[in-house]
Parts: sequence; C-alpha cells; structure tokens
Amino acid sequence: MRSLLVLGSTGSIGTQTLDVVRASPGRFRIEGLAAGTSWKVLLTQAREFAPRWIAVADPEAAAELQRAVPASTRVLGGVGALEALCEQADYDIAVHGIVGARGLSASRCVLARGKQLALANKESLVVAGRELMQLAQRSGGAILPVDSELCAIFQCLRAERIGSVRRVILTASGGPLRDLRPAQLAAVTPETALRHPTWSMGKRISIGSATLMNKALEVIEVHHLFGLPAEKIHVAIHRQSIVHSMVEFIDGSVLAQMGPPDMRGPLHYCLHFPERAPSSLVGFDVQQFSRLTFEDVDRELFPALELGYRCVALGSDSGAALNAADEVAVEAFLEGRLAFTDITHVNRRVLERRPGLDGSIEQLLESDRRARELAHAAIADLAAPRTHADRA
Repeated sequence: MRSLLVLGSTGSIGTQTLDVVRASPGRFRIEGLAAGTSWKVLLTQAREFAPRWIAVADPEAAAELQRAVPASTRVLGGVGALEALCEQADYDIAVHGIVGARGLSASRCVLARGKQLALANKESLVVAGRELMQLAQRSGGAILPVDSELCAIFQCLRAERIGSVRRVILTASGGPLRDLRPAQLAAVTPETALRHPTWSMGKRISIGSATLMNKALEVIEVHHLFGLPAEKIHVAIHRQSIVHSMVEFIDGSVLAQMGPPDMRGPLHYCLHFPERAPSSLVGFDVQQFSRLTFEDVDRELFPALELGYRCVALGSDSGAALNAADEVAVEAFLEGRLAFTDITHVNRRVLERRPGLDGSIEQLLESDRRARELAHAAIADLAAPRTHADRA
C-alpha cells in the first residue's frame, strides 16, 4: 500500500486524485491532505480518508479543523504549513495540484526528501526546472508529470533513448477562440475565454488554453523535464483532445498516447507507476476516435506561444518572469481590468524587463516577486488615460 500526500486536495486535481484512490481500494493510504481555505470540504475529505496530517493555509480554518478532527490527526496552519507537511509526514508519493508559483516550495521539499512527485503544478518546472531536476538527481527523487501532455510524452519515451527523438509534438485543443480572427480577440470577455470546448479546468489554466500560454509554458516544461532543445519541441492544434501528445523518432516512427480527455487517466498512471494497473477508465471508443484532426498553430491568433520558445533560448529567470506576469495579467483580465489581447502584451513587456536573477531557487523566487511588480506597473500603464500625444 502506497502512502500519499494530496496537495490541493479540494481543487480539480486533488478531487480527481481521490477518485482514483476510491477506485483502487487497498492500493493507497492518504497520509496527508493540504488545501488553502476550503476547510469544510477538507473536513469532509478528512472524515472519509482519516489522514494523519492536514495542512491549510488559513490559520482560522486550521483552528476550525483541529476542533473537528480526531486528536490523532495533526493540523498545520498558516504560512509554511504546506512545506511543513511535505517535510514531516511519512509518504511515498506527493500529488501536487496547487496552482501557481506558490507551489514551487512544496515541490522542492518533496524532491529534497527523495520522494516521488506527481506534478500537476506546471509552474514549478517553468520557474525552476533546471534546479528541480538537479535536486531530484541528487536526492533520488523523481518527477512524474501529471499534465496530460507531459504524461503522454513520458509514456511514449518509456524505455526509449532521448537521443533517438527527432521531435515531440505537444497537442493543443486551441481552446474556445480557435475559430476567431485575430481582429476579434480584443472583444473577448472572461466568460467566453473560460468556455473550454473539451476540458473542465480551473480559471487560470482555462485562460491559458484560450491564449495558448499554457502551451508556451509546456514548451518550457518539456525542455527541462526531458532535456530537449526548443527546435525539437513542436506544437499542433488537435481539436478533439484525444491525442494527448506524440513523439517522433529519428527513424520516422511516431508514437502517440491517446484517450478521452479525463485527468484521472494520467493520475492513475502516475500513482501506479511503474506498473500499469487495471481501471474502469474508457479507452478506445469508435465514436470519439472516428475523426482526429491536426492543424498548425496560427501564430497571429496565438502570439503567446512564441514566448515559451523565447524563454528556452533566454534561460536564467525568464520562465519565472513569464509565469509571474501571466498570473498577474490573467487575474486582471478576469477582474475586468485588462483586455484579453493585453495579457500577452503584459507578458512580453515583463519578459523584456525581467530582473535577470539566476543561480538558486531563492533568486528565482525573488525574480518572481519583481516580475509581479513589473506586471502590475504594465497593467496600470495600460489603464491610465492617454493624452493626445500618447494616442498619436
């Protein structure tokens, strides 16, 4: 029986992880659960799975939980609770579904202990991919990618030499805006951008699918996780979200990992790795697989994609700066303070003016902080009234 931490247990990845655990009785024990503020949902999960540890970012929520759970359950609360859980609990695998750069410290804690990290927090690799891969190598830890595209590449490369790869093909649905013309993007509202045609995801990831920034970030992830240069990373639009990604080898063979769009698939694979365990998940379905299409990315419609390749070329803190800018810009867009087309404008501006820090995770986190300041300043500039001279 494998023991698990579920980081972000009340979110989309966390709840689907618990679905996989329920569907695999006797295979897993929940050692710890972690969430932000949703203590009532966390309490329901704790009553079902009886974890020995609970971590919650909100101190008041932690106090409520401590009164409601058995005395044998240790509740950690406030700043540092997540990291303390990862450092002190006894577990085999940590499933990391927390969104944002704030999840980086937990990734570091898990890998420093030589544990398996089932990683859905893409920001960890985007911000500090080189550092985390080096840490895993030193400690004996391992990153198992939960993101469907990276998990697909991971499966296709199993038992293959990385030197035999001609290129990988990351697939993208194209999101809800894939049939618009570039001139129509300025009028896109948050409601429209959140209406993903095939996946059910959180708001930040859904907007990233609409801008294709999520794919730009995945280009950076693939570079770090598999050690591939930018010229070996290709992106194609695949509307059906059945082919999760492909690997083309030097002999012309192409391997694809396929399945209906369901995050429980990659979660099941990572939790049972290196085994392939039985599940009730749907595989081939003639109706769903009957028509699969692929298209080149329209770079005018999706200008954000280029920023991922630029970060691979720049290295240093470029990934940290780009991710921080995008987090701030997406929040401003969702709040109605920024136009859809200005998300990429802000991201590009911050990338150009990034601090240029490098060398440690602490420095990268400082770059993240400064990049957020730059992003807020860029948004304020865009919102400021323009003089006649400015408009000219």
